[in-house]
Amino acid sequence: MSAATRRLTTAQALVRFLSAQYTERDGVRRRLVAGTWGIFGHGNVAGIGQALVEYAEVMPYHQGRNEQAMVHAAVGYARQLNRLSAQAVTTSIGPGATNLVTGAALATVNRLPVLLLPGDYFASRVADPLLQQLEHPVEADVSVNDTLRPVSRYFDRVTRPEALIPSALNAVRVLADPAETGAVTLALPQDVQAEAYDWPEEFFAERVWSVRRPAPDPVELAAAAQAVRAARRPLVVAGGGVHHSEAEEALRAFVDATGVPVASTQAGKGSLRHDHPADLGGIGHTGTAVSDELARTADLVIGVGTRYTDFTTASGTLFQNPDVRFLNVNVTGFDAHKLAARTLVCDARTGLEQLAGALAGHRVEPSYETEYRAGKERWERVVETAYRADDDTAVPTQTQVLGALDAVVGDADVVINAAGSLPGDLHKLWRARSPRQYHLEYGYSCMGYEIPAALGVQQAAPGTPVWALVGDGTYLMNPTEIVTAVQENLPVKLVLVQNHGYASIGGLSESVGAERFGTAYRHRADDGTFTGAPLPVDLAANAASLGMEVLRAKTVRELRNALAEARACDRPTCVYVETDPAPTAPPAEAWWDVPVAEVSAREAAVRARARYDSEVAGRRRHL
Repeated sequence: MSAATRRLTTAQALVRFLSAQYTERDGVRRRLVAGTWGIFGHGNVAGIGQALVEYAEVMPYHQGRNEQAMVHAAVGYARQLNRLSAQAVTTSIGPGATNLVTGAALATVNRLPVLLLPGDYFASRVADPLLQQLEHPVEADVSVNDTLRPVSRYFDRVTRPEALIPSALNAVRVLADPAETGAVTLALPQDVQAEAYDWPEEFFAERVWSVRRPAPDPVELAAAAQAVRAARRPLVVAGGGVHHSEAEEALRAFVDATGVPVASTQAGKGSLRHDHPADLGGIGHTGTAVSDELARTADLVIGVGTRYTDFTTASGTLFQNPDVRFLNVNVTGFDAHKLAARTLVCDARTGLEQLAGALAGHRVEPSYETEYRAGKERWERVVETAYRADDDTAVPTQTQVLGALDAVVGDADVVINAAGSLPGDLHKLWRARSPRQYHLEYGYSCMGYEIPAALGVQQAAPGTPVWALVGDGTYLMNPTEIVTAVQENLPVKLVLVQNHGYASIGGLSESVGAERFGTAYRHRADDGTFTGAPLPVDLAANAASLGMEVLRAKTVRELRNALAEARACDRPTCVYVETDPAPTAPPAEAWWDVPVAEVSAREAAVRARARYDSEVAGRRRHL
């Protein structure tokens, strides 16, 4: 080895390189790739696996049980740290690699960084076909890792050691870029991983990647300020970009100065504290009555860091003012231009600060403030009714579970959810007390996200109580990382809500004429028919068998006590509660488009189609 080079395997070089990468924003420096999750098999055990042993002092390793779950854990970690630090995930070839696809899609949809390092076939083709190799009849260079291309923001197959240098640099560039970030995949042929090469020492030098805060164009800023001044009923829609940019204080200052109210997407909830007089809660299909009422009459919608999903826009039916216009503050031009909006393509915090400066002295009409504050007070009474339990000895409803948890958590606690009926209830009812408390993955709404994501959040915020809210359907999808929580001594708190079926899709199925088919867990009798009896499945016992401390609660009083005990516990703890399945959350305040059968011999579907035709007539194209 010369003074200018270092002889390492490709895998060793990659681990050393990653350990020297940092991000910096506002003078704060963090490790870009702070650790690596891994499950080993042929394809990575002798390459990345050996390298992680070689350099354990600079690259922490975390053992997972399911490849998809490892990605979820890494995503939870990155989101908790506002995308300024990430984790890597390494897998074998074959099923280990394809198990990454769902997690990669979730990361990219939500604009959250994660580095994927799946093994791949021999680049030299000396062993062909390899165990678990996909043989494509006309494209010999295709492997199962190509399934990761459409769900990755950057993808490369590193077929020679020296090719790692530009590939690794591009990978970390994308991970650290606030506009481009998402899943990044480096597919690593197993022979190349183990091959030695003389690497230039400069490759391992410490690099700091500046996370930009681009400022708005002056012309766009002036037009935006003019649009706000001309609006009589402006409304801010706060998305996840508010949190990613750490723009919460800038948003509060903007609102305090102008009086413009704020409604939040699932990713943006908590941008203002729930008790701020201008915070109207969630918006869209799962939004509050006050948010959706104002959205229907708003003449200017100011989207800050939002993607405008169909839940937010009520599938194009929410913003009904004939004169409504949009102003979007977003770090990506792709999102900023949605709904034919005026654009401020910039960092959310910088954009809000400069827009507030350009609006100095401007404030909405007092009557508008009076109107939305009265609507907020009315909705607070709805929340109190949903949370209230008049009989402490009764079986709790799902909304009473949320009320009991609301009474126990502190401002710094993190509450995680992703799928089922809980996201709708939380978006309407949860009182977010801090920017990071409300952690809803609703871009991909992936069942099985909550438990592994809680591990990542707990790693990112040691000492913080982290709660994973999980229904029975989601629990059955992906409970295995409980073992990882026990192994890593991560004291996550699991609230396992058992209602014996897919409550959310059951309700949706009924509303679209599918008659709740296939959405309940029912026992099959000897004659082949399904009875209404629940299955004899004990999920609490399952959680205990995986190593969790389990607290069973049968009544509202027992639930409150169990949640308080769990919060104080210093090891992974599960609160198990069977709920009254009757829905108690307020109904949807806005529509969501799920197409209904246009023709059917069943009356339920015929009625549902008539309702559908009525609702779809209200859709608008905002041009």
